[in-house]
Amino acid sequence: MKRLFITTFIASTIALTAMAAENPKVTIHADQPGAKINREIYGQFSEHLGSCIYGGLWVGEDSKIPNIQGYRKDVFEALKALKIPVMRWPGGCFADDYHWMDGIGPRDKRPSMRNNNWGGTIEDNSFGTHEFLNLCEMLGCEPYISGNVGSGTVKEMAQWVEYMTSDGDTPMARLRRQNGREKAWKVKYFGIGNEAWGCGGNMTPEYYSDEFRKFNTYLRDHGKNRLYRIASGASDYDYDWTKVLMEKIGSRMQGISLHYYTCSGWEGPKGSATSFDTDQYYWALGKCLEIEEVIRKHKAIMDEKDPQGKIGLLVDEWGTWWDEEPGTIPGHLYQQNALRDAFVAALSLNVFHKYTDRVKMTNIAQVVNVLQSMILTDQEGTGHMVLTPTYHVFEMYTPFQEATWLPLDLETDTVQVSKAYFKEKQCAKDAGYRPCPLLSASAAKTQDGSIVFAITNVSLDKAQTLDISIEGFQPKSFTGRILTSKKADDYNDFQHPNVVAPADFKDASLSKKGLLKARIPAKSIVVLSIKK
Repeated sequence: MKRLFITTFIASTIALTAMAAENPKVTIHADQPGAKINREIYGQFSEHLGSCIYGGLWVGEDSKIPNIQGYRKDVFEALKALKIPVMRWPGGCFADDYHWMDGIGPRDKRPSMRNNNWGGTIEDNSFGTHEFLNLCEMLGCEPYISGNVGSGTVKEMAQWVEYMTSDGDTPMARLRRQNGREKAWKVKYFGIGNEAWGCGGNMTPEYYSDEFRKFNTYLRDHGKNRLYRIASGASDYDYDWTKVLMEKIGSRMQGISLHYYTCSGWEGPKGSATSFDTDQYYWALGKCLEIEEVIRKHKAIMDEKDPQGKIGLLVDEWGTWWDEEPGTIPGHLYQQNALRDAFVAALSLNVFHKYTDRVKMTNIAQVVNVLQSMILTDQEGTGHMVLTPTYHVFEMYTPFQEATWLPLDLETDTVQVSKAYFKEKQCAKDAGYRPCPLLSASAAKTQDGSIVFAITNVSLDKAQTLDISIEGFQPKSFTGRILTSKKADDYNDFQHPNVVAPADFKDASLSKKGLLKARIPAKSIVVLSIKK
């Protein structure tokens, strides 16, 4: 029988709800397989924002920094190793200011533009449609294009689709050929606007629904290319937006987006990525996990209107949003990436796996140098690059791509941050406590018949020894890797690139009866590959 008790930490506003079980138990139900985990769950997001594109993905063929056809070589190779399934571009808020014809043709003749959303930076449009789609082709990932509804026209968007996907003798296909690309690209995912409730036009859901229907009418499928049409969906808790779009757009869309950031608010300081106290640490992880309730509520609305599950929910912007690093350019959203961010990534991915029957794609924000990025490149142009703790989570989790989700039971203690903390941080809509389970896990059966099991222990000071049993599966062997560090605010920089890096995990054993026992250190993420 489980006994519940509360421990209050001195000089802190957090409370711990603990269980009496000496060794928490995990039961993986391999005999109750769920839905396939789409590889697109591991999608990326690249916006014309700060140095994500220029200096991140793209340096140009004439750069002194080693490159492959203008793409930064070290970044390209790191992304290739990550097995990126899909990349979203050109925004974000930038998408509804972007006019695609400015980014085609000879680069020295392309007009420059002011990035009105992100710092007023002047850019030369040297990275445009060809550069993005060729990059996706080289990486082997699907492109996800965000079209301009806010300041664009129906004709402009329709011509863009024709330019990219038509192989016929059409005006836009001929223009593409003149610009050096004979064969049409395959473009599956197409977003009709971005954040239409905000920077994409400050529309009401009713007005945007009418705009979607109008724009969508003229987005034609060319040849064998078939568009997966994505509506600009809600920001986190706006359930009415989803309800209206499901009613007024319905089956005209194949997907609807959702944006959710782990952020302390949009007014005032958001806090440092690398300097935080215990309350801020657990609060952030609890906020991250709240995405499950948000997905569940949006899913319930979609289930009512679309019981067959034909319309996908795409969390095409998610991740942490902290203050910009001191000394960097305002509006460029360059932030460091600590072990805490790795936990946000792992906890979020575990949630996405669970709802993969409806959640068909997610895109972390963003791939290089912006917010919770995979990679940081130097801001001085010296050619240095570092992989972030979040990159390592995505790399360790690659076996989950296209695997079959398995339900599991997990015993865990829970930390809670109190209402007093919320009041202090002026989070008015937060009431009571925000819970943060200390353990989070996910399991799936891979295509070769093995089981991948990920377990995260976010406790700052307590290791957990787990008893892991698998119903319907007899394990014979296992291998493991671990991501951890001495402190939750540890991070990688150009002088110390491997402070937070994966290592072999050996602190586990397998009994003759097939029971796994694993000691999961505090502040760690462990991924096991279990074979029979």
